[in-house]
Amino acid sequence: MNASKVAYKPVGLALGAVGGALAGAAFKQVWKIVEGDGDAPDATDEDRSWKQILIAAAIQGAIFAVVKAVVDRSGAVATRRVTGTWPG
Repeated sequence: MNASKVAYKPVGLALGAVGGALAGAAFKQVWKIVEGDGDAPDATDEDRSWKQILIAAAIQGAIFAVVKAVVDRSGAVATRRVTGTWPG
């Protein structure tokens, strides 16, 4: 493992945490639009239907995947600009 990969690890972890928070906030806003309810269902919510739970999980997964890709790619591009080396 080269030095740029080692140096990028803490940056990647920090970006991942920020990305997770952004994705969570985005999901809450999207869920309000989709369902009109402030709280998305958990898998163990007894009062929610399978349909609601699976739709919420699919939307949440898609949002988290897109945000993760954007954050990871942006971090790699920024690292290349600063160090001249691709971190991946």
